[in-house]
Amino acid sequence: MIDRLVATVAATVSLVTGLACSQAVPPNAEMSAKWKDKSMFDISLKTLDGKDANLSEYAGKVVLVVNVASQCGFTGQYTGLQKTYDKYKDKGFVVLGVPSGDFGGQEFDSAQEIREFCDTRYKVTFPMFDKCRVKSGAGQSELFEFLGTKTGELPGWNFGKYLVGRDGAPVKFYASNVAPESKTMVEAIEKALAAPVPAAKPAQDGAKAAPAEAAKKAE
Repeated sequence: MIDRLVATVAATVSLVTGLACSQAVPPNAEMSAKWKDKSMFDISLKTLDGKDANLSEYAGKVVLVVNVASQCGFTGQYTGLQKTYDKYKDKGFVVLGVPSGDFGGQEFDSAQEIREFCDTRYKVTFPMFDKCRVKSGAGQSELFEFLGTKTGELPGWNFGKYLVGRDGAPVKFYASNVAPESKTMVEAIEKALAAPVPAAKPAQDGAKAAPAEAAKKAE
């Protein structure tokens, strides 16, 4: 009961002070050039378990990227995130949880603590990634560098949400106070899911020919 009260007060304070809003990303020619022809599916991360992961694994899916934290007034949104994931995962939707301690130091230090918390308190089954820096500046995760450059917005607090289309391009940023199961979020997810899966990119010039083609050319 006390924990719930503290969480409610924290969430209220963040809303009143504006911390739940986004942070504007000033135009940056270098970053714009870096990410001009890239999609989110060109980025690699580490999973929460320390394994290499390429986001190309999610190409063709609608993705909700969330900067999560275990000790925040918005942490209860894990429930809505899991429900939303369960509801739409068979239709080509996935939630990617990315822990960060940037806002109020409200994330555990170790991956083991984060995993245990998510597993025991919220039964999280969607992919979770390594703790990272969300804010701009030295050490910022490439994922948030890309998302911030493309949308002009970065999270102003924990549980900011980026909806990314099937083509790997960000659709929109949603602030912390937009619940995962809210009408706004559900309508946006369903609209994104209604879009066709993009055709696979053709092989680049010089790429190795498929075995059958190579054999035919050798005849």
